[in-house]
Amino acid sequence: MRRRQVIALIGGAAAWPLSANAQTPLIGFLSSRSARDSTRVVAAFEKGLGELGFSPGKNLSIDYRFADGALDRLPDMAVELAKRPLAALVAVGGSNSAMAAKRATSTIPIVFVIGGDPVRLGLAASLSRPGGNATGMTIISADLAPKRLGLLRELVPNAGTFAVLTNPNTPEGRGQASDMLTAGLALGLKLRQLEASDERAIDAVFAALSQDKPDALLIASDPIFDVHRDKLVASVAGAAIPAIYQFRDFAVAGGLMSYDPDIVDAHRQMGIYAGRILKGAVPADLPILQPTKFQLVINLRTAKTLGLAISPSLLARADEVIE
Repeated sequence: MRRRQVIALIGGAAAWPLSANAQTPLIGFLSSRSARDSTRVVAAFEKGLGELGFSPGKNLSIDYRFADGALDRLPDMAVELAKRPLAALVAVGGSNSAMAAKRATSTIPIVFVIGGDPVRLGLAASLSRPGGNATGMTIISADLAPKRLGLLRELVPNAGTFAVLTNPNTPEGRGQASDMLTAGLALGLKLRQLEASDERAIDAVFAALSQDKPDALLIASDPIFDVHRDKLVASVAGAAIPAIYQFRDFAVAGGLMSYDPDIVDAHRQMGIYAGRILKGAVPADLPILQPTKFQLVINLRTAKTLGLAISPSLLARADEVIE
């Protein structure tokens, strides 16, 4: 297992040392996720900044704010950050963070990582020329939902009932619920829709599943599920349901399978974009990026525990097999 650094929390927000030099540029970092589950992406973001010559504590200050999955905290946190003399505001962990940042300021440059369509959400005029004060990357979570559903069907070809867990309180969650219904109909699958927007709702979902267990489960892409990753993986394992998840971290934690873009590299790219803005670039001219690499991860240990035989063709397509 990899040792994960635990970021100290002060007053509900993570605090990094700030430079005493008043002229040091300041970046705000707003996330719907928790500091604990963001260690790798924060490191990647700072790595991207480093590639442009910026180092926190030396020639740059960063004010990190984490909502710990409480989406209703994001608007106030964004407003608080926007009151500071920011050179840029980075918003990650889903569309709710980006939209809170956009509502909080029309002048501070915003760099985001979201899973939805930034044009449809009103964050940009177009992908090639955003046109406003916001740019970044979409990891196209909703577009990947049908692909994950197809992989899950291939994994459990004889399954009769598939369940899909989404968060109805995020644009990504609502988009995936709709897209998976369409994909399920096309594949001839019987889909059971489940919803959860916090830890209590997750517990309620799995209490219900213990009475009426589906043959397979898809955990949709959502920052709330990232925050409660360990609980979800443990709950799925306790219910003994074959499942596919959004990010590699779920498979590493014991989940059966994941299919995702490289979320760590996405945050490195956001560090690079933030660095370019510090050097004078404007968001209106920086095209919104989309991922070009995707990774399929299969946990064979979990498959054996479930008594599943993974097909050779699926194993051959895996980018990583955990044994």
